[in-house]
This record gives sequence, structure tokens and C-alpha cells, in this order.
Amino acid sequence: MEQKLEINSLSNYSKELFKIILDYSPKLISAFIILFVGIYAIKIINRVVKKIMIKRELDPTLSKFLADILNWVLRLLLFVTFISKLGIETSSFVAILGAAGLAVGLSLQGSLSNFAGGMLIILFKPFKVGDTIEAQGVIGTVKEIQIFVTKLVTGNNQTIFVPNGALSNGVITNFSLEGNRRADLVFSLSYDTNIKVAKDIVTQVMSSHPKVLKEPEATVSIKAMTENAIHLAIRPWSKNDDFSEVCSDILENCKEAFDKAGIVVQPFVRETSK
Repeated sequence: MEQKLEINSLSNYSKELFKIILDYSPKLISAFIILFVGIYAIKIINRVVKKIMIKRELDPTLSKFLADILNWVLRLLLFVTFISKLGIETSSFVAILGAAGLAVGLSLQGSLSNFAGGMLIILFKPFKVGDTIEAQGVIGTVKEIQIFVTKLVTGNNQTIFVPNGALSNGVITNFSLEGNRRADLVFSLSYDTNIKVAKDIVTQVMSSHPKVLKEPEATVSIKAMTENAIHLAIRPWSKNDDFSEVCSDILENCKEAFDKAGIVVQPFVRETSK
């Protein structure tokens, strides 16, 4: 008798479960259709928005930043729509999500600072992708400005990620903003040197270099006279892309010209305050 009751109960449970599945399946199917269609639609929307921003010639950094934000906003809306279609109460979910967001926000204050820093960099544009900058003790070319960090590549091909919070609040030297750049080179010469002859040699070397700009004019002057040497300051101008090459060539060519003229180059020692 008991066995018969158990079989009947199991049969009733099975019928009830089948009925629930049958009643719930339209919601489940429609929810997943919305999910897959929504994912595909987000990809299309992002592609169209990027094309519009490119057509309007918006800054590449700003375009990518806005596209990333739009992508995450659309994903969040799709997720809320998906769970709503499943029959889950969205108001409670939104309240839970808000509380969780507050807790996460308090625990990730540094990340929020980096996010705000990224927004400031995008809005005020102290630099852009492709610029060479010095900030937070590193020098490199900006390859990407992300939401939380800025990606720099150094001259020896090392990739450095600098947090946007520290970057936006610190001192930034942008070597690319003005287009031209002046080199500040120094030669230490013996006191036996004829300074006029040395200056003429340096002037000739700079004027004969094809990548040294005529305007602004390159200059050569005495920077300092120390106990052991005369410091000769050499200041040629060049395009940003030619800066390293010009510095190297001027130093090498001046040294060769000094050797031919019999001018003694002293080891350069930085003066330290006592």
C-alpha cells in the first residue's frame, strides 16, 4: 500500500514538474533569444558608432574610450532585460546591484580615481596617442589610453602601464606637443682651449647637419667655468622624430672635429652642491 502511494506521489511530482517546465519554457526560450539577438545587436551598434566617429574625425583616443563605455552600458541593459524576461523582479535586483556597487566602489577607491583620471586626460588632452611624454619617472611613447591606465612604450621597447589617477595629478612633460625640440648638449673643454675656435667648429658641425633646423637658430655658448674645465653648451633644434639621431650625430661629429683641431675634451663632471 505504501509502495503504491509512493509511486502515485512520484507520478504527481513528475506531472507537476512537466507542467512547470511547459509553462515556463516560452519565457526561457524568449529570454535566450533576446540574449543572443542582443549580443549580436551590440556588436553591430558598436561597429556603426565607431564608423560614425571615424567619419566625423573624432580623436582616436576619445573614440575608443566612448566605444568601451557604450559597450558596457549596452551589456548591462541587455542583462537586466534578460533577467526581467525570465520573470525575476528587477527592482530588487537593481537595489542589490546598487548596494553591491557602493561596496565595491568603497573598496576600489584607487580604481575609481584612475577612472576619473582617464576621463580628465580624455577631456583636457595633455597628450594623445603617438606623443612622447615623461611622467611618473618614465619616458615613452603613448600607445593607448585605457579606462584605468595609459600604455607607454619606452625607447628600448618595454611596455609600461601608468595609472591614470597618478598621471592626471602629476607633472607631465609632452615632447611632441610643439613639433620641434631643442637638445641641450655639453662639452667640457680644457682651459688651454681657444674658445672662439671651439665655438666656430661646433657652429660648422651644426650648420652642416641636414636635420638641424635653421629656425629656431642653433646656439653655442659657455655654460659654466668650473675649477677644471670650461663647459660649452650646444643647443641645436630638430624635429621630434629626429631628436635622438641629431643628439648622437652632433656629439660624435664635434668630438671628431675637436680631435682634428687638437682641442682636449675633459671628462664631464656634474657640480654638486656642498
